[in-house]
Amino acid sequence: MMIDLLYGRNAVREALRAGRRRIYAVYLAEGAKVRDALAEIVEMAERAGVPVRTAPREQMDKRLAGAKHHGILAETSPYPYVSLRELQELCARRAPPPLMLLLDHLQDPQNVATLLRTAEALGVDGVVLPAHRAAGVTPAVVNASAGAVEHLRIAQETNLVRAMQALQEAGLWLVGVELAPGARLYVEADLTGPLGLVVGSEGEGMSRLVRETCDFLVYLPMVGRVNSLNAAVAGSVALYEVWRQRAQRARG
Repeated sequence: MMIDLLYGRNAVREALRAGRRRIYAVYLAEGAKVRDALAEIVEMAERAGVPVRTAPREQMDKRLAGAKHHGILAETSPYPYVSLRELQELCARRAPPPLMLLLDHLQDPQNVATLLRTAEALGVDGVVLPAHRAAGVTPAVVNASAGAVEHLRIAQETNLVRAMQALQEAGLWLVGVELAPGARLYVEADLTGPLGLVVGSEGEGMSRLVRETCDFLVYLPMVGRVNSLNAAVAGSVALYEVWRQRAQRARG
């Protein structure tokens, strides 16, 4: 049986709130004061019939290879990825228009976590991650996202280009975030329709085939001496522009 070890108060709490994983047990460090967030987690676990146990802090440190767990961890089933078919079915929705996020081989768990946390905050309907040479939804990503990923529909696909084409066939327009010939200034592009935002990897950006599969590209202006933005920052700014445009249209 495969087990994930989730750690940190936000990660464990959101896994309990989402109810999408099977949670086998919650462990508190011996001597931890059960109040505030920990008290809430204990109450949620007991309500869900999840055993709450105590363990020596040193034992927890060893199980998590030194990760900062703040006195709590949970044994859970692996992250519940969804199928691409489920995301395709969401594309049929028209009000509000669907919004997807596609990540082209981002490898830094912190960047992935930041983007997924932004995606959850803005109501993104689904996310597509490559299955290879990319960061997946690990306990480290869950923790760094403050548990936000527990509430997202995330598909993990072997071939990102084919997944993009499948979403296009389902009615999604794919917009790549990259400074390249022909790219539009991000605030001048219409981002209010059924949309999939594609963010490239750290350093290399989008691969050629991914870029060519996008329906159009947008770029973020830069006037400083550094010629590129962090992938998580660029993707988050673009997601907020999508939200801004859609909110403005909704207000009429």
